[in-house]
This record gives sequence, structure tokens and C-alpha cells, in this order.
Amino acid sequence: MNDDMLGRPTTHALLADGTTVCVRPVEPDDHDRIRALYDAMSPENLRLRFFTAARSSAGAAADRACGTPRPGHLALLAETGGQVVGLAEYDTPGAPDADTAEVSLAVADHLHHRGIGTLLVEHLVSAARATGITTFTAEALSENHEVLRLFAGLGLRTARHFDGPEVRCAIALDQSDTYLTAVEERARTADLVSLDPLLRPRTVAVVGAGRRPGSVGRAILHQLRSGGYTGRLFAVNPAARSILGVPCHPSVDALPATPDLAVLAVPAAAVPGAAEECGKAGVGALVVVTGGLDAGQGRDLLDTCRSHGMRLVGPDCLGLANTAHRLYATFAARPPSAGTAGVAVQSGGVGIALLDGLSRLGIGVSSFASLGAKYDVSGNDMLQWWESDGRTDLAVLHLESFGSPRAFSRTARRVTRRMPVLTVDAGRTEAGRRAAASHTAAAATRTMTRAALFTQAGVTATRSCGELLETAALLHAQPLPAGARVAIVTNAGGVGVLTADACAEAGLQLPEPTPDLAAGLLAALPGDAVAGNPVDTGAAVTEDQLAACVDRLLRHRAVDAVVVALVPTALAAATGDDLVRALTRPGRRPKPVVAVRLEQALPVELLPAADGTTVPSYAEPRAAAR
Repeated sequence: MNDDMLGRPTTHALLADGTTVCVRPVEPDDHDRIRALYDAMSPENLRLRFFTAARSSAGAAADRACGTPRPGHLALLAETGGQVVGLAEYDTPGAPDADTAEVSLAVADHLHHRGIGTLLVEHLVSAARATGITTFTAEALSENHEVLRLFAGLGLRTARHFDGPEVRCAIALDQSDTYLTAVEERARTADLVSLDPLLRPRTVAVVGAGRRPGSVGRAILHQLRSGGYTGRLFAVNPAARSILGVPCHPSVDALPATPDLAVLAVPAAAVPGAAEECGKAGVGALVVVTGGLDAGQGRDLLDTCRSHGMRLVGPDCLGLANTAHRLYATFAARPPSAGTAGVAVQSGGVGIALLDGLSRLGIGVSSFASLGAKYDVSGNDMLQWWESDGRTDLAVLHLESFGSPRAFSRTARRVTRRMPVLTVDAGRTEAGRRAAASHTAAAATRTMTRAALFTQAGVTATRSCGELLETAALLHAQPLPAGARVAIVTNAGGVGVLTADACAEAGLQLPEPTPDLAAGLLAALPGDAVAGNPVDTGAAVTEDQLAACVDRLLRHRAVDAVVVALVPTALAAATGDDLVRALTRPGRRPKPVVAVRLEQALPVELLPAADGTTVPSYAEPRAAAR
């Protein structure tokens, strides 16, 4: 919700407490509301702002801010609920082309320490730099600790000159890494606070929960109730007193407690009114599962959420889940199992497939958001949540469009330093982009742009849900390889050939074993073994022999990963289960190892070891190589 000011006359931004303000340039008819901002200030704050408590200074300041537009001057205000709560401006009096401007700031008395002043100055900095201004100057009383802390905490180089009771600050507007990091951290903190009522709600209301089996609202209410949601749960329906054993009330304002989260499952025409009712009641966040909103209904919904500071998931979405809180506010057939993968999707159908697949693999889900039309909450928001929730170690995305590619790249680049980020590369073709536009009402980002974006951000892009799950199994279970050198081990020569082809076609390297490695392998394997690449162990290899071979390869400096391609045989003790035990013996391996088992029914499985670790097993070599 926080966008650059340049080129955008109005933007909505998050404050430090997670609430929303509108930031925009001052207009002439704002005069009375700006004067009201100053009139509501205490004499002490007026004195700190104007060096005098005289009310006449406030009138002159309102006149200046709302005067005829002039070069070298910009005034921005912050407003919420129709009231001006902050004002910031810079001016280059008498020299519109100067590279230094004077900056001033005022914030409503009751809203100090919420980040309004810092937010306004950040927007001023961005606008000033675009016009060639390199330095802000500001005068303050030395006892005005709040404004001095604000300037010092921006992340910009600030020099102070004390002259009696006054301080003159010079703020360099060079956009250093320190400043960008500070801006990013402030935005991230505000974003996380704003998502708390959405993903950690203490009270949830389902608005539009019906008595008729098969209705979406009833299905979501059933999931919340049967899933064991740990907070208070209500239904809103004027025609019922109880649904599925959940207390029902005629309206949101009739509820005995204000919900942190409201799930709207009402007809499209009723969505804006229901959202307004939630906003007036103090609801913190909305999930709108309803689809089919026209442009006017969508605009009214978003305006309502912004004016009341509510975060919004959807519309036209499957819902959301947080397994730690047993929050299953979706109409998927089954809730996901608890685990460590964070999932955000634009398509509910894709979301269901990924949730089921991750649950089947045993990876499970930490939290899930079906973003739908993505009016507000985005993949960026979810990445930042997973980065900080203490539970997620794998991020999974399905995004058909990017509202702000630059913001996505900046966030994903930071998150990928802490965990893998996987995506399905949806909308790769012209036909796919047309389908995405009709599906989400937002054009899919073009293939070349998206590929460059993923590469720059360190995001691993897959081409299908199946391929994503195959990759997730590897990243969840194994360490990352240091390079592309792969050793293949097989107990069947033909399977080894197929695996070698798959690895070569995937761009992997298959180096021949060094003489010392080959000698060590042959010493550990049956007499008919061949120590090439693939290493052919022969059909009679035992569990101990296979384990010794794999461990020796993993310890060698010329090997980055090992693929073990197995078929069950009836020779010696080499049954399929025995060979699998060779790969899943307890003990942490420093490099990744994966199995290929052609007889395996599922495309990918995670084979459990006694110490709780797992080894990915694929039904065909190309999946393992990818």
C-alpha cells in the first residue's frame, strides 16, 4: 500500500501501528482543514513548531501551504477519516532552482510516535531528489527532541549546528544503502503489524454464513469450527440465531466483540456495504471470497478498506489459513497439515493443488493466502510475514501479475538470503497472459520481464505445480549443492543411462571419478561393479555396500550431489526396501542426495529416516535432474 509519490497524486501508506493514512499534495481547498490541524495543537506544540505559541503563526502556515503553486515548493499532507493529521513541506524561497530547501513538519498532537512525520518526510525526500534538491535544512528548538530524533533516524547524513536555544539541521538527500535499508525496515515493520489481525486474529466473524449446505460462507464457517480455531468465532446472518453451533448475529455491529478478521461471503452487490459496516465497527482486516465485483463495487471496497485502515485479501479468493492458530478460513475441501511452507497464490485451484501436495509430502504449511484479485495484500506482504514468523523455511508463490515489480524484487532478494523462494511461472505465453487477464483482471507480467525479475531476486521458477512440488521436496529435505557436478549411482545399467541423459539435458556435469575415488568405490562394492559415472553397483549390491558407496561420493571434493537410481531385485538382500534404508540411515549429509525409483507410484515422495530427516525420491530421472 506504500507507493512512490512521484507520478502518483495520492497514495495510501501504512503507519508504524499498522493503520493506514492517505498521503497527497496539498490543494487550495485544504486550507480550513490544515488550519484545524494547527488549531487543535496545544500551546506547547505550537511553540515547538513555530517558536511561538501565537495562533497567528498557524494561519500564516496554512496560507503558505495552500497558496498558488510555485517552483521550488511542495506541501504534502496525511489524512485519515477525512481529517488532516500531518503536514510537511519544503521550499526554496527566492531561488526555485536551488539545490537546498527548507523543510518543515507538523503532526496532530494525539498521533505522535505513529510514524506520520517520518512517512511524510520520506515522500518529500523522494520528490525533492527528482527536482535536483540535494539538501534539506531545518531549524528547531534544541528542546524539540521528537523532531530532532526524527531527522536523525531517517538514515540520511545529518549535521547539527547549535546556536543558543536553536538547532540548525542540514540533511543530505543522497540515497545511500543506509537510507534505503532504513526506509525498507520501517515499511516492513508497519506491514507486519498491519497483517497481525489478518493472520493472528483473536476473533473471527463470517459475514454471510448461510444455513443452506453447499454455500461458501457455511463451508468456511465449518472449516473454522471443525479445524479447532483457537479464538472466538461468530457468524453474521439476520435470519439465523445459530449456524453449525456457532452463535449468529444480525449484523457486525451487533456482535458482542469486535472481530479482528471478517470473512465476507455475501453477493457482490452487498460487498461494499458489508465492508463499510465492518470498517465502522473497527474490524482490522477483511477476506472477501466473493467474486464478480464490477469496477464501481471494487473501487468502493478498496476505498472503504483504506479509509478505515483494514487490510484486504481478495476479492474472488479461496481464503487464508494459519496452521499455528488453527485458522482455516477457506472453502478448500481439506485443511492443510501444519508445517513449514508458506504459500500465496492468485488462483484458488492452484492453491488447493499446492496445499494438498505439500501436505501429502509431509512438508506441510505454516500459513496460506489466496490473493485472488489482489486489491491489497500481495505476495510481497506474505514474503515479509514468512521472513519474520519464526516457522516458515520455504516460500511458495503463484503470481500471475506483479503490482510493483521493483518492490517484489527488493523484498524477494532479501528473503531468499534466509529461505528458498519457489514460484510457478504462470502466463509464459500470449495465450496464458490473456487467460490471466480474464482470470484476475490484471495483465500478467511479460515473460522476459518476469524471467529477469526472478533471476535478479533469486527466485526459483518452475513451469508447473508438479515441478514446483518436486523442487520443494528437494529444498525442504536436502542441503543446497555447491555446484553442478553430479555423481549417479545405480543397480541397473539401463536406468543409469536414462538418468545420465536426464542430468546432461538439465545442464548438469557428470565428471568421471578420479583414480583414488574409483579405487575406493570398487573396494566397497561387489566384484562386478563398474566405477564410472554412473557408478554401476551391480544387481546384488547390499544395503551396507550401497550406503558406503554413497557416503564415499558425498565426501569427495569433486562431487556436489548424488542421484541414486534404484530398481528392486530378488538377489541377495537387495530388495527395494533394503536399498532405501541405505539412503535414509541417520546422520546429516553435507551434500544433497536424491533417489530415482521407476516403480514408484507417485511423482515424488519424501522417504523418512529414523532421525527425522528425509530423502526425496522421484518416479523418473528427468524430475530428479530438474
